Parts: sequence; structure tokens; C-alpha cells
Amino acid sequence: MRFGYCEICLDHDTGARHPETADRLRAIRRGLSKRHAVAYESGRLADTAALEAVHDPGYVAAVEEFCADGGGTWDADTVAVEATWDAARAAAGLACWAAEAALDGADGRDTPFAIGRPPGHHAEGDEAMGFCFFNNAAVAAGRALERDDVDRVAVFDWDVHHGNGTQEICYDRSDCFYASVHERGLYPGTGDALETGGPDAGRTTLNVPLPGGSGDAAYATVVEELVGPALKRFNPDLLLVSAGFDAHRHDPISRMRVSTEGYGRLTELVRGVAADCGAALAFVLEGGYGLDALADSVGMVHEVFDGREPVVPDDEVGDDAESVIDDVRDAHDL
Repeated sequence: MRFGYCEICLDHDTGARHPETADRLRAIRRGLSKRHAVAYESGRLADTAALEAVHDPGYVAAVEEFCADGGGTWDADTVAVEATWDAARAAAGLACWAAEAALDGADGRDTPFAIGRPPGHHAEGDEAMGFCFFNNAAVAAGRALERDDVDRVAVFDWDVHHGNGTQEICYDRSDCFYASVHERGLYPGTGDALETGGPDAGRTTLNVPLPGGSGDAAYATVVEELVGPALKRFNPDLLLVSAGFDAHRHDPISRMRVSTEGYGRLTELVRGVAADCGAALAFVLEGGYGLDALADSVGMVHEVFDGREPVVPDDEVGDDAESVIDDVRDAHDL
């Protein structure tokens, strides 16, 4: 894979006790250094126009001013320092780089993966929350939709938390599909299966709120039976994966049971979905707070594109998870 990385992202200092720290990127880089054929691109800072394409201009200005004044606590979970302004623009810019590279033909072993921070999928059009200031995947989707060769973009979010921000930004758009598999009842409490899109964008939002304890088989089934068929019907030109790794069984802030091999299987399935749709494919980092699990999982994604065949899950889909999958299938007529 080709990874997007910018040193500026390390300067976003959240403090020693915050789970979203620069050590996440350092751990990923250390893990990738043990593997061959890893290339990095620095991207560029997202400009104001790219941010304002999906965020309220007054909100963008407020974030800039907040950081210029030294930052502080935006809310209980979301903190900033002066350097956060550039770090957040770098993370959004890396996501744009990933989308543009994919659309320009980067695939196979050159498939792009933006590993920036702060993450983005909780950032709404006019509000920061959940560690996020700018919605990196949404900014990249907005930039992609400005191209003459792009009519529709899809975002598949496998972070353990529901991406309320991405859903809010895309909810009323018929040219942007948002799919999320997440842990039911976890922060921020959104992402019900019955949320399927606004009045003019019916069935362009697909939420799969799985019960805690769901593992590899449940996640693979979601892609095979729900996300894949829904995206084939939507027929996107670009598929962005909001790749959080906090559903890992060794992550400290969730109850899910996805293994490192399970993320490999998810990657293999998503690659197949993109191929079936004829869509360009790119990855954008979201969460993941167990450093070893995060590094191993990103490394697994890389290895799948380098030729590794991941193990097919041998666990079972629980009855509760199967019921959720059935409900979503009915809601989307899949």
C-alpha cells in the first residue's frame, strides 16, 4: 500500500491521559517498518474551501480561532492546542490525497491509506466532538465529487463507534452513501438501523448496530450480505473506508471481538466489493486505541494488498447479531 503520513499530525497534543495520542501513529509506523514495500506520501494541508465544502464556514473559522488562542477543552472528549489547526488540516488533506490517488488509478499494492490524526468521523457540519474536528472522510468525499469523473461516493465505516458526523453530512445527499457497522449503545448513541437517509436520499444510509461481543463472522456477514449488495445497487465511483480498529478484541474501549485476522478478512471482502462496483478504493484512519492491536491491524490491511490471504472466520454469528442483520436487510430490501 501507499500510506499518507504527515509529521504535523504528531503535534496535535491531547495530553498524557487521553486515548487519542500521537503514539497511535508512532505505533503504526513502527509496525509497518517491519514489513517490506511500505511507501509514504506527505499530502498537503486541506485548504479552507475543501473544509467549507462540508463544514459550516463559521465553524471552520471558530476552530481556527480556538487553536490560534492556544486551544483548550472544546468538549469533555475533544481538546486542542495551537498546532491542532494545522494537524487537523493535514489529516483532512491526507484523506483527500487518498481519494484522489485512488481515483487517478492507484490500486493493488498502491492502494492508498491515509494515516492522519485527529480522526474525523464524529465531526458534524458545525460541531467538533469525539476527538474529531474536521470530518476527514467527508472532506475527501466532497473533494472527489467535484471531479467530472465522479458522480457518487460511498463511505464504509467499520470503526466500533457510529460515525454520526459522516452520517449527518451525507444524510440528505443522494450522491453520497454512508454505511456503518458499530457497537450498539456505544458513544455517541446514534446509528439506528431505521436511519436510512433523508427524504431526498432514501436508502443511502445503512447502519448495522451489532451487539457487544460480535466478532469476525458477524462483521464478515455484514459486508457480504448487507454492505456489498447495497453498494452494488448504489454503484459508487469511489469507496472510502473509514478504518477504525477499535472493534479489535484487545482494544481497551469496546466489547467487540474482531481479531487481527478478522480485519484482514474485512479488507479482502471490501476489496472485492469495490471491484464488483468498479469503484476506486481508499482507506482513512479513524479510531483504534490499543497500540499493539492498532499497529497489527493496519499491518494486516497492508499485507492483504501485498498478497496475504487472511483466514476465513471460524466463529459463529450470534442470534442477536443475526436478528440485527435481518432487520437491516428488511429496511433496505436487500
